[in-house]
Amino acid sequence: MRVNGSVFIVDNDAKTYALVSAFLTYQGYNLVKSSSNGEIVDTIKKNNVDILIADLDHLQAVSPGFLERSVFINPLLVVIGYAGMPSDVPVAVPHDNIFTLPKPLNLDELESLVMRAREYQAMHACDKSEGLSNQHQLLSATMVGASQAMRGLFDMITKVAGSNATVLIQGESGTGKELAARAIHQLSDRVKKNFVPVNCAAIPDDLLESELFGHVKGSFTGAYSNRAGRFEMADKGTLFLDEIGDMKANLQVKLLRVLQNREFEPVGASKSQKVDVRIVAATNKNLEELVVSRDFREDLYYRLSVIPVTIPPLRERRDDIPLLIQAFLTRFNSDKRNSVKGFSRDTLEILCNYEWPGNVRELENLVERLVILKRSGFITPDDLPEKYLSGRLPVQIPVQVPAKVQSSAHAVPVVNELPEGGICLNSAVEEFENRLILQALARSGGNKKEAALLLNLKRTTLIEKLKKKNLAYGEE
Repeated sequence: MRVNGSVFIVDNDAKTYALVSAFLTYQGYNLVKSSSNGEIVDTIKKNNVDILIADLDHLQAVSPGFLERSVFINPLLVVIGYAGMPSDVPVAVPHDNIFTLPKPLNLDELESLVMRAREYQAMHACDKSEGLSNQHQLLSATMVGASQAMRGLFDMITKVAGSNATVLIQGESGTGKELAARAIHQLSDRVKKNFVPVNCAAIPDDLLESELFGHVKGSFTGAYSNRAGRFEMADKGTLFLDEIGDMKANLQVKLLRVLQNREFEPVGASKSQKVDVRIVAATNKNLEELVVSRDFREDLYYRLSVIPVTIPPLRERRDDIPLLIQAFLTRFNSDKRNSVKGFSRDTLEILCNYEWPGNVRELENLVERLVILKRSGFITPDDLPEKYLSGRLPVQIPVQVPAKVQSSAHAVPVVNELPEGGICLNSAVEEFENRLILQALARSGGNKKEAALLLNLKRTTLIEKLKKKNLAYGEE
């Protein structure tokens, strides 16, 4: 079984302790044990505990002031505490590494908070790692991602930001090319000057030249006064030319001159203006193919692609999907004043296996839509539009959570139809049965007799299944 992380449970209620232990063991977490309550801090330090799950009243009784000190014990330690009422929380929790949930425990809510804990640790790991600069921390705050692909992108941005070289950002629509361009500007010496974006595909061809270079009074009908163009606005700063592949040939020639001579002529002007601008261009098209088809100038292409940067599509960095979902969920809950608690595991599996043709922008729009419509509670597969359900790939691609955390090695998502590549029937049936047993135990508060009734089983049969599956706990 693959271990997801180390968890330490502090609770003097045997049933709750047993229920949480069985659930987390099933999920693949390593449970750390202590011989006495007085060793909480020592146990956390010696075993490199990632997550502490505790009854807050009991925790306060055995270790007064622990919550206030937790961040100093281990900056990446996350505490998940539960209490009967919000007023029962023994401290006005000031730290963002402490999550709370009400009693009695709901396993779906607990699982959601455990995932949020892993996301928190993934996003803040850079603060603990040696050798990572403030530049990496800034990038992590503006561009969400902990996957290997994104780490490589962060490294590239950090390296190129300090130069004045022209950068060509390539990537599919919706991958975040403008975010990368802004990050390059923010990490450069030009940060105190303007960052000026221009979408070359959104401005009509007959107006784009004036937008870029400006015009003088009387140069064309409607030019009632002099007007500064985007190049002049970006002087000493950064000009971001988005969708550069849509620029027409006549403007390509003029842009090439600016790159070569660092000067331009406003429309209708009789003399050139000098300009000190860093160019960052972006496109979702293959410029090399456009060069071959003669739709894009070869000399301009080589001028633009001094430093090429590629943004990976979302389907190539699926590890980041839970991180992105949590970031969008937090933002839209705040913006819409809603209280959606999270996404169920089944829902995350579906979204992690979707192909995302619209990339991060599509995911962002989906989360916003779900927050508006759901308002509260957990997002389940029933809340998803049909296209996300029909595009599910249940077996071929395992769900991954941040910091390369995966579910148990034996876990296989339950499917409604046979995939083309086949399926291990025994594993699928075993997974489905385990989920039902844990749900029944959660609903019955750990009472095996009531859980057996919910499953239409004899109590002895349920106990035998628990032992066989290594899920046995509590009194028999």
